[in-house]
Amino acid sequence: MRLKFACLAVAWGLAVCGPAQAADLLIFGGPIYTGVDAQPKVEALLVKDGRVAFTGSLAEARKQAGRAQSIDLKGAAAYPGFVDAHAHLMGIGLREMTLNLEGTLSIAEMTGKVKAWSAAHPGSHVLSGRGWIETHYPEKRFPNRADLDAVVSDRPVVLGRADGHAIVVNSKMLALAGITRDTPDPAGGQILRDAAGEPTGMLVDNAKALVTSKVPPTSEAQMREAAQRAVDLYASRGWTGMHSVSVAAKDVAILGDMAAAGTLPIRVDNFMDLASQGTLLTTGPSADPTGLVRVDGIKMYMDGALGSRGAALLAPYEDAPGTGLLLTPADLIAKTLLAARKSKAQIAIHAIGDRGNRLVLDAFETAFDGDPAQLRAARWRIEHAQVISPTDLPRFADLGVIASMQPSHAIGDLYFAPARLGEARLKGAYAWADLWASGAHMATGTDAPVEKGDPLVEFYAATYRHDLKGFAGSNWGLDEVLTRPQALAMITKGAAYAVFREKDLGDLAVGKAADISVFSVDLMTAPFPDIAKAHAVMTVVAGKVVYRAR
Repeated sequence: MRLKFACLAVAWGLAVCGPAQAADLLIFGGPIYTGVDAQPKVEALLVKDGRVAFTGSLAEARKQAGRAQSIDLKGAAAYPGFVDAHAHLMGIGLREMTLNLEGTLSIAEMTGKVKAWSAAHPGSHVLSGRGWIETHYPEKRFPNRADLDAVVSDRPVVLGRADGHAIVVNSKMLALAGITRDTPDPAGGQILRDAAGEPTGMLVDNAKALVTSKVPPTSEAQMREAAQRAVDLYASRGWTGMHSVSVAAKDVAILGDMAAAGTLPIRVDNFMDLASQGTLLTTGPSADPTGLVRVDGIKMYMDGALGSRGAALLAPYEDAPGTGLLLTPADLIAKTLLAARKSKAQIAIHAIGDRGNRLVLDAFETAFDGDPAQLRAARWRIEHAQVISPTDLPRFADLGVIASMQPSHAIGDLYFAPARLGEARLKGAYAWADLWASGAHMATGTDAPVEKGDPLVEFYAATYRHDLKGFAGSNWGLDEVLTRPQALAMITKGAAYAVFREKDLGDLAVGKAADISVFSVDLMTAPFPDIAKAHAVMTVVAGKVVYRAR
């Protein structure tokens, strides 16, 4: 049966396509990278029944093609499906629906956007937004409640920092939450205060809950819209899958409904928030009937983020007192790990600072009684693994712990990480090449909506380690760049391994699922600036073309 596309125009001027069923496809006309060592680059690829049926010469592919639909890449380049190994699906969708402060260049610009958004969306309900990051602002400070009060004082305002580990609120929101100078810092959190001891409006890590608990929950209709926006956006960027982390049970139910209705274009592996894990720690991982939605494990937090000085360090920050925050009690982590070991649920723990990473490695080792073979088989993960002590770096490979990393963090953090860490600790920061050389398993994610969520930015960052304007400081560890084949492996094979999918995904070997990402440039040969400017041309999941550029 011929493939009939049902393409929906979406807000960003692209088309997300939902074919009723997979078709046999003959793909040719551009470089096709298989990810298979014996045949890494081929002329043509044949898809039958949603799986790779042949890779090799175009002449031979035509002989076997039968009535397969021909797709001429016209010079675009095809790869095994790119999978984001760390993202927040609902956050991505909600970012598209609320005030998006990504890319703001100053507090003045940020507050200007808040004022304009409030005028365009009047009411007394909470004004929410996300995406600001102050490290390159000319004001050289965090925003505060006075900044927000000056533009919006008649309704509560809550604005999340890009990393998701801090918020700034106005006085109206502080009053609604009952936060005063006498409110104590909660465990694992901090209320920033001015010289007179008054709250500035900045709340870090676990202190955020003092405010967010007072914000009305997002409606189910809004959550469904957010989920659809997120997966459609991801398909349009060339992603064939996502590992969604810190997930609520109701989010999985929404994804299951979408999969059943045929409106879920990509695969989603879920790592649940501990409070929403349900029976996962007793019954183990599960999948929906379509196989598109899986529940793999639990996501927890060891520490905070480097930008807001919540990352747990072994020694004090270079630019401020303190060594960061520990967000989850050690006994709760230990109890969860033991339950996960029994149920076969995977564990993924956020750790950014060198102390945070060491504590997670220690906890993993303890949970398996020092048996690295069993730990390796469990494929537990450290999310971010940004700053690692040199003595701990080999432990990832020795223990079989997966380093789930986000290259784009490095090209954003280069503006403040040297000040936070100092020269010596930078040697263990964003250490992709050292981890690769050690033999560690590695997977590439984006942490969207903390970052944009663009696979091309991740590939560019991993292989070039300069910001999107081409800048990198002299001390920014350019020896830690990955080769292009290594970067490709991290975003394909590494992501598949990280959720036990390597037998079906990760490369385009004959017999595997036909998940294919097609981009406008050849990532293996293009000049680095061209990679960051490229775009997705087509996305194929299980033989279905779920996106085509218009």
